[in-house]
Amino acid sequence: MFGTMNNEQIEDVLKRQFIGRIGCHADNKTYVVPISYAYDGKYIYCHTQEGMKTKMMRQNPSICFEVDTLENMATWKSVIAWGNFEDVINEDERAKALKVLLSRVYPFISTKKMQLGEHWPFVPDNLNEIKGVVFRIELKEKTGRFEMNDEPWYYNNMTA
Repeated sequence: MFGTMNNEQIEDVLKRQFIGRIGCHADNKTYVVPISYAYDGKYIYCHTQEGMKTKMMRQNPSICFEVDTLENMATWKSVIAWGNFEDVINEDERAKALKVLLSRVYPFISTKKMQLGEHWPFVPDNLNEIKGVVFRIELKEKTGRFEMNDEPWYYNNMTA
């Protein structure tokens, strides 16, 4: 069964996941890249290094954000949102953003990219000692779809 997710379901997917994809466009080029994130109900918060995505988002702050869950090919959820990129430069706002990122639930096994700071898992007293770019995306529009199949295809085709 295919369906459209309601706002509560969309919010649940955004809050539970930690890897999404940013779509940005500048200089006649579209770029889609995965990124770890945290969501507080208003903003997607991210920590990264300078590179193509930050350059493109600064040039054109209108972005698309996608996140999904995949239980199997017949059971999945996908959320697409549109919003505006914003560098978080103010020290108080940056520290707040980093707190949101640090408070997310991390998977048991994670990569260096998800770990904030060089002394992970320890956090410095001054969060602004964590190097890198901190940004947020204020989500303006969200949509979600899902597929839920109680009887996967292989089950139906195994009975002969």
